[in-house]
Order: sequence, then structure tokens, then C-alpha cells
Amino acid sequence: MLQVEPDCVSPDRTAMTANRTESVERALSILSAFSTQKPIMTLAEIAEETGLHKSTILRLTNSMRIYGFIQRDENGSFSVGPSVWRLGLIFRRDFTRREHVAPSLKILAEATGETASFYVRAGNERVCLYRENSPNLLRFHVEEGMRLRLSTGASGLVLRRYSGEDVGDLSLFNENGTVSAVGQTNPNISSISTPVFTGTSELAGALTVSGLATRFDEEARAKAIPLLESLAKSLTAN
Repeated sequence: MLQVEPDCVSPDRTAMTANRTESVERALSILSAFSTQKPIMTLAEIAEETGLHKSTILRLTNSMRIYGFIQRDENGSFSVGPSVWRLGLIFRRDFTRREHVAPSLKILAEATGETASFYVRAGNERVCLYRENSPNLLRFHVEEGMRLRLSTGASGLVLRRYSGEDVGDLSLFNENGTVSAVGQTNPNISSISTPVFTGTSELAGALTVSGLATRFDEEARAKAIPLLESLAKSLTAN
């Protein structure tokens, strides 16, 4: 199966405030080094990913193991611990439940033949909270929990605008707040995204469809927008 993977990101340190705790940042950089591509890493691999000394990594991971955020197997390799999953469940429940969003993602993926995702904002990143991958063999593939740059992609534009940021040219958005983007996250990918609000008119996330630009072209994107917006409104209503 040929898939197009988006670029993952690490935390944007330039956006952090001056009030910083170095040891906390180092511990978080260790957690952030893990991904779906690298769920298990050796001490040397973590050092390479984070730039931290091995002695520092060992000291920090010893503390993180006590609270269940890091695990170490009999071979000395590291992986994330159950506390990360527990916090992830809290995070998901705090936004929108899977059973609430999943049917809409399935409808979008089946109707468009492309990957449908629900993104939320997490600081200076966007997180794929839920997704329904395209049924096509050649597709844009994104994993749930994957962190991407907030500064790129149609979903990034939606999340930034409706979080109160200045995104510049508002003519990119239609009257319902939907935006179309080509080649921002990946030069081969195009996407459409629209905001989903809570019952109290707060931003819940961005409902998004992404696919290969050669297939999900301008005509295909325009055709999919009414369905995208209708499903987003139904999510808000529910």
C-alpha cells in the first residue's frame, strides 16, 4: 500500500514564554520524541532525537517511570507508559467523543474517497484526534494522535482563525468559514476544512478532508464542501 505521510513536528520553542522550567522541558522533549514511527527507542536513539546527554535522559526517565509516563523493557529500550494513554483519554473526552464524530468521518471518506479527519488545537500544534483513512491504495495517511504544524494545512488555518489569531487573507475562507488549501502540509496533498463549534459557540475542532492533489482537485474539493459543512453543522447541533 502506497501512502503519503504528513510531516510531524516537535514543539515550537520560539513561541514559548520566558517563564520556563528547563527540567520539565527536557522531560517533555523525551516524550515528544516518540511517534507511531518510533514507538520504542534505545537510550542512544532518544539522545539523538532530543540532543540530551544520556545521563540526563536516565535521570529524567527514572522519575517519569515512577509516574507511569515512561516504560523500560528487559532489553533497556524505552516506550511511553500507561499514564500517557490515560491523559489522552481525558483529552479526547474533554473535546468531542469518538462516537459523536466517527460517523461523519466515515460518511466523508466514503463520499469523497479521501481521508477524513477531525483536528483540534494543542498549543502551537494541531492534533489529529480522529480519522477515517481513504479506501484508496494511494492516499494521504494520518494516524490518530499525530501532531502537525498549526501554520500549515486547511485545518491549521481554520483552527488559527477561530482561536482568534490573525491569519491574514480572510478571502481564503467562504461565508461558512470553510477553507481550501493545496500543497501546504505536503506538496502532493490538497485539503478542505471547516470549523466545528460546541453548543456554546466555542471552537471544538476542524472537520477536514485531505487527498492527493491530482485526484482531490479543485472540482472535487468544491463538490465535497457542501457535505463537509452539513456534517460540521450536525456535529454542532448534537
